[in-house]
Amino acid sequence: MYRFLLTPRWWGINVFVVLAIPFCIFMGSWQLGRFEDRVQGHKDASAQSTANEKAAPRPLGSLLPVDQKTSGKRATATGHYGKQLLVPDRELDGRTGFYVVTLLRTEGDAGKALPVVRGWVPGAPSAAKAPAAPRGEVTVTGALQASESPGSGGASAAGGLPAGQLGAISAASLVNLVPYDVYDAWVTLDKADSGMTAVPATAPQGSGLDLKAFQNLGYTGEWFVFAGFVVFMWFRLLRREAEFERDAALGLTEPDATGTAPASADAPDAHDSADVPDAADSPEPASPETARG
Repeated sequence: MYRFLLTPRWWGINVFVVLAIPFCIFMGSWQLGRFEDRVQGHKDASAQSTANEKAAPRPLGSLLPVDQKTSGKRATATGHYGKQLLVPDRELDGRTGFYVVTLLRTEGDAGKALPVVRGWVPGAPSAAKAPAAPRGEVTVTGALQASESPGSGGASAAGGLPAGQLGAISAASLVNLVPYDVYDAWVTLDKADSGMTAVPATAPQGSGLDLKAFQNLGYTGEWFVFAGFVVFMWFRLLRREAEFERDAALGLTEPDATGTAPASADAPDAHDSADVPDAADSPEPASPETARG
């Protein structure tokens, strides 16, 4: 009954199924692994954040460049405050306000500047609302953060910002605003200066359960569904072909060489229809006069 499996058509179907199922399972497993890596990264970032809060601060130079291991660690730097800028459209505790960023000219690296987020102020950005930076030499302590990318959380600078405002805290954004080099990092103070709220450190980029993580989980389900669909369609084709072979063996159907649907054995044959007299050729009933004659 299953000799049809050896035909070229079924060889092609079987090869496709044998290749498609492992491929779907591999892709589904890979996407599941990506999701699990993101979940583990989120757990590691949470544990690291807790450990960073308890760890003693370290000199800035020993934590550069910023990566996922050093992001969030407490750093210290000494210098003099310089230019001050405002970063608008920053949310904290469900309210919108702005960051107060002051550049700290450090003692080392030929006076290289470190952006320091001294705190957050609610409302529209205004230089009058931002407390002035302390004068003289200061030592700051706060969480080290990687440079932001445009649009990562602040206002978009595509249409330009007013003077004294900054869209993203990064060396690239500051290169044309200050006449000295800037560290490719920034620090948010543990304790904000008077009149402001401290800005909490953020988790390293790619370590949270964002939309991409759940996309990986959704793709996992899709690939496994594809594998099940291939198996289902193969069994369906096999069953239909086996039923046709069984019906043909019982004489219920006849294979059609043209590839069209098989004709039923109960359908009238051309030879049988020839024996049925046509209505036009049947004799007419005799008239009453003819019957009496």
